[in-house]
Amino acid sequence: MPELPKHSVSVAGIVVNSDGRVLVIRRADNGHWEPPGGVLELDESFEHGVIREIAEETGVHATVDRLTGVYKNMNRGVVALVFRCIPGDGEPATSDETTSVRWADPAEIAKLMDPAYAVRITDALTDAPPVTRAHDGVDLVNA
Repeated sequence: MPELPKHSVSVAGIVVNSDGRVLVIRRADNGHWEPPGGVLELDESFEHGVIREIAEETGVHATVDRLTGVYKNMNRGVVALVFRCIPGDGEPATSDETTSVRWADPAEIAKLMDPAYAVRITDALTDAPPVTRAHDGVDLVNA
């Protein structure tokens, strides 16, 4: 029997401050703007993973509010769980993984990010139940 393809699991946090602005990062590896996040480690919960990734990439400590969506990169086999989060202590600062960190107005997200990542923020800013979406790394696709 042939070996089945493997998926990796990532987590991302849509951190929304009291002014309605969203914490975003510019990735050091590709220069793209995205919500903070990364690969979930084997021994951690989804919530702990997203809190860790946000702190590592931005210096901001957050708490998880709720799951807002599940997104699959069809080309890379990455499944991302995205959570709306509430900021706590810490000021935005760059890390080894980021060249810029800032609070962005939701109105500018579509101009900053590829559609596959901008939709994560759009989805998180609604009160709708969690959604599932597929993308090719840039654009949404029908799966």
